[in-house]
Amino acid sequence: MIRAMVMAAGAGTRLRPLTFSVPKPMVPIANRPVLEYTLDNLKRHGITEAVLNLYSFPDLIKNHFGTGEKWGMKIHYSHEPVLMGTAGGVKKAEPFLKGDTFLVMSGDGLTDINLTELIEFHSERRAFGTMALKAVDARFEYGVTVTGKHGTIRRFVEKPRWGDVFSNQVNTGIYVFDPAVFKLIPKGKPYDFGHELWPKLLQRKARIFGYLTDHYWCDVGNLSEYRTAQRDILDGKVRIRLPGREIRPHIWVGDGTIVGPEVRLEAPCLIGSHSHIARGAHIGAYTVIGNHCLIGAHANLQNSILWDHVKVEHRVHLQNCVIGHKARVSKNISVYEGAVINISR
Repeated sequence: MIRAMVMAAGAGTRLRPLTFSVPKPMVPIANRPVLEYTLDNLKRHGITEAVLNLYSFPDLIKNHFGTGEKWGMKIHYSHEPVLMGTAGGVKKAEPFLKGDTFLVMSGDGLTDINLTELIEFHSERRAFGTMALKAVDARFEYGVTVTGKHGTIRRFVEKPRWGDVFSNQVNTGIYVFDPAVFKLIPKGKPYDFGHELWPKLLQRKARIFGYLTDHYWCDVGNLSEYRTAQRDILDGKVRIRLPGREIRPHIWVGDGTIVGPEVRLEAPCLIGSHSHIARGAHIGAYTVIGNHCLIGAHANLQNSILWDHVKVEHRVHLQNCVIGHKARVSKNISVYEGAVINISR
């Protein structure tokens, strides 16, 4: 039985200040923690047991996901008081994963990759390790890879300098491994897949392969990618179902939400459950409003993302903003161009 290791220990430093109060895997995208989409995809492909490694705000993740019953899964946890690195975290979870081929997934990336095809690709090639790859346009913050015949990995550089760029196929952080890999990962010390394990496997001429996916993948590693992921979901580029009811084409409204008179809703937009949009408000395209939010009369929200329990008072103008949980935006003010407001717990 294939089990999964979901990397959920990321500190999310590039997403600050949003991650000052929540761990990176719990950052909401289209009103759901990004980690939920990873678990949904695992379940969709018949993988129903996973271990999550935890570091930042571990109780927030454990309290939300519990045993995984709500997602039709069985979830275990591996707490890392000190970060062990990507491969080191997997080594710490060896008692859960050993004995069979296993999958490694990112808990803070957004993807609808076909995991069934990935695992079949790995099995058909009798691979020791398989790395899911994605062709991207001129973004080299990730490991880049060259593959040969039948997908064999020929070259790999983690986070290269511009002069080292030789491919647009990047490492997505989604892997399939033979359990023998545990023998190559040192115990009790930080160890990294990209900088240490994959180069070691390449040097040893192990049977390692790259699986190039044409499915959606976004790292959600910084604020720009976070905004891109929201837009891509609203544009239907990701194979997921949005929460709420589609009251008009590309306008979704959650249960219990009240939309007052003379409110303008521009597609695409998403409004969560049990929120209230007061008279005359204007909700512009690519705006996402969370659950239990209050939007005051004649407020104007353009291309903005509001998390849960946000209160926007009347005649506030927000443009290209991200507003964190429980924030309050006072009446008659305007906030523009990429402002991020977050309220710590």
